[in-house]
Amino acid sequence: MKKIYHIKGLDCAHCAMEVEEAIRRVEGVQSVSVNFVAMKMTLEAEAQSFARVYAEVKRVSRSVEPTLRFSEEKPETDGAERRELWLILAAAVLFVAALAGEKLGLYEEGTLLCAAAFLPAYLLSGFPVLKKAVVGLFHGRIFDENFLMSLASLCALGIGEAGEAVMVMILYRIGEYFQSRAVARSRKSIASLMEIRPDQATLLKNGAEQTVSPDKVSVGDLILVLPGERIPLDGVVVEGSSFLDTAALTGESAPKAAEVGDSVLSGCINMNGPLTLRVEKEFGESTVSRILHLVEEAGDKKSQTEKIITRFARYYTPAVVILALLILVVPPLFGGDFNVWLHKAIGCLVISCPCALVISVPLSFFGGIGCASRHGVLIKGAESIEALSRLSTVAFDKTGTLTGGEFAVTAIHPDIIGEEELLEWATAGEHYTDHPISHSLKAAFRGRIDPARIGKVRELTGRGVEAVIDGKTVLVGNESLMEQYGVEVHPCEKCTHHGTVVHVAMDRTYLGHIVVSDRVRPDAKETLQSLQRLGITKTALLSGDRESVVASVAAELEITEHYGGLLPEEKLTALSRLKAELPQGRTLGYVGDGINDTPALAAADVGIAMGGIGADAAMEASDVVLMEDKPAGVARAVRIARKTMGIVWQNIILSVGIKLVVLIPNLFFLNVPIALAVFSDVGVLFLAVLNATRALRTK
Repeated sequence: MKKIYHIKGLDCAHCAMEVEEAIRRVEGVQSVSVNFVAMKMTLEAEAQSFARVYAEVKRVSRSVEPTLRFSEEKPETDGAERRELWLILAAAVLFVAALAGEKLGLYEEGTLLCAAAFLPAYLLSGFPVLKKAVVGLFHGRIFDENFLMSLASLCALGIGEAGEAVMVMILYRIGEYFQSRAVARSRKSIASLMEIRPDQATLLKNGAEQTVSPDKVSVGDLILVLPGERIPLDGVVVEGSSFLDTAALTGESAPKAAEVGDSVLSGCINMNGPLTLRVEKEFGESTVSRILHLVEEAGDKKSQTEKIITRFARYYTPAVVILALLILVVPPLFGGDFNVWLHKAIGCLVISCPCALVISVPLSFFGGIGCASRHGVLIKGAESIEALSRLSTVAFDKTGTLTGGEFAVTAIHPDIIGEEELLEWATAGEHYTDHPISHSLKAAFRGRIDPARIGKVRELTGRGVEAVIDGKTVLVGNESLMEQYGVEVHPCEKCTHHGTVVHVAMDRTYLGHIVVSDRVRPDAKETLQSLQRLGITKTALLSGDRESVVASVAAELEITEHYGGLLPEEKLTALSRLKAELPQGRTLGYVGDGINDTPALAAADVGIAMGGIGADAAMEASDVVLMEDKPAGVARAVRIARKTMGIVWQNIILSVGIKLVVLIPNLFFLNVPIALAVFSDVGVLFLAVLNATRALRTK
C-alpha cells in the first residue's frame, strides 16, 4: 500500500532529510520520500501492517522534528507567513532603537545595560530559533541550523557583542522568510497545474441534466460539456462539434477540432460549441488524473546529484562544528587571544549551515519538472532530468513517431488473383486489429466484410495476423510471417513503391502483396536538426518495417544509423549495441509511441513516450511523456533538462564557493564580521533559491 500525506511544521530541507532517514529505519517501511518542496510524504508498506507502521512513523518523525504533523487532507494556510513578517519588522525596529541608544552614548558596548537594551530585539527575533534548538537537543538533534545559530548568537552575547547577536538572529529570520516565500512561489507554480482538474461534470440521465462530481460518473455514461467548460473525463463525441483548447495538456495554443466520433481528453477546454460525450474512462484513469499523479510523484524520485548532496550534508555540518571547537580550543592553548578565536569560531558556526545547498538543488529540479509540464512534457523525476541532460544518442521508432502513422494503400500487386480480391482477403484478415496498417486496408476496400466469415484470429506481434476466413487459413503480414509458415514470397519486379509491404497467403499459398505508405511528420526534420544543434549528433532509426523503407526515411531525415525488419526483442539488441558505443557518462534515449515500444522504452537510459497519454503501457515504461503527439517535444525536453542541470551546478558552486571565500579568510587572515558570516549562510540561501526559481521559466 502506498499513501501520500501532506506535511505541516517542517522548517527546512535539512530537517526533511533527517526525518526521511529516521522513517527509513522504521521496521516495515518499504519506501519513503519526504519532499520538502512539495511538503508531502510518500509512504509505502505492506497493507496488513500499514496502520502499525504509520503510527510508528509519526512517533519517530516527531522525535526528530517535534512540530511535524501529517495529514491526508491538504492543510489550510493559517497566516503564519504574515505573522512572521510582522515579528521580523518589530524585532528590526527594536534593534535599530537599541543601536541608536548605543550610538547616542546612553550606554557603552559590552555593559549589562547595553545587553538589556538589545535583549527585547534578541528575544523577539531569536526565541523561535532558541526554542527549536532546545527541543532538538532533547531529541538528539545537535547539528541543525537552529542549534548553530543559537550557539553563535549566545557566544556573541557572552563576549559582549549584543548587537551582533541580535543581527545574527534577525538576518537568519529574514533569510528563512525569503526562503519560504521563494519555495511557496515554486509550489504555487506547480499547484497551478491542479487547476486542470475539473470539479464537476454534467451527467445526462433519463433526459435530465445532473451536476455531479467527476468520480461519480461511470464508463458509458453521457456527459454534456458547454462552451468555456473544462472536459472532466476522457470520452468520445456523440453529438456536436467544437474547437478545444489543449494548452493545459500540450503547451500548444492552436485549437484542435472535435467532431462526432473523435476521442477527446479530460483537461481540455471546450471553446465554442456544446458537446455530448460518451465516457470512455473512469475519473481515476482519465488523462487529467494520470498527468497530475505523475507530476505529484515526480519530486519523489531523487537524482544522483541530490543523493550525493544529502550524504555530503550529513557529514559536512558535524565536521564544521568540530572544526569550530578546535578553533576555539587549540590556538588559545598556544597563547592566542581567546576572544579573537571565539569570534572566529562563531563565524565558522554561522557559515557552516548547508541549507543553501540542501534546498536549492531539489528546488531547481522541482522547477524544471514544473516548467516542462507547462510545455507539454511530463518528466517523471529529478533522475530523469539528469539523464536527459546527458543524452548523446537518441533512437527513434519509425511508425507513429517520425512518421504520422496515417497509412494509405499505394499499390496492390496480386500474384494469382485479382487486385480487389487480394485487398478483400487482406482486409478480412486485419478486420479485428487496430494497427494503423489495418485502418488503411479498411479505408481502401470499397466493400463490406461480414464478421460471420471470420473465425479464429491470432495476432503475432511484429509479424502480422493468422485468421480463419471462410474455413481457410489466411496470413496477412510481413516477410517474417511468411517465412515462419513456410510460404514462398514471389518478388515483384514492377513494384517501385517505397512503403510497408503487406504479404497475403491462403492455406500456405502466396496470393500477392499490398504496399502501404506512411508520410514523414512535418516537424520530424526540424526535430532532428534541433537535436544536432544541442550536440546530439548520433541518431538511430529502429523499425520493424522493410530495410528499404527504413533506409529511405533515415536518408530523408539525415539520421546517422538505421535498422529495419526488427522484432520488439531485436530492438533491445540494437539498443544494447548503441549503449555500448556511448561515451563515458553519456546516456541513450529511445522515442516510441505504442505498446510494442514498451520493452525498448524501459531498456533505454531515457524512455520517451510520444503521445503516451493514450497508451498506458508506454506511459508506465517511459521516463518522459510528451503530451503532444509531435517529436519536437524531444528537443524541448532536452533543453529544459540542460537548463535545469545548469542551474543545479550554479547553485552548488555558489553555495560552496561563497562559504569557502568567507570561511578561509576568517580562519587565517581576519575576523569576518558576523553580518558577513550570516550573509554567507542566509544570503547565499536566498540567492540560490532565487536562482533555482529560474528553472520554472524556459523559452
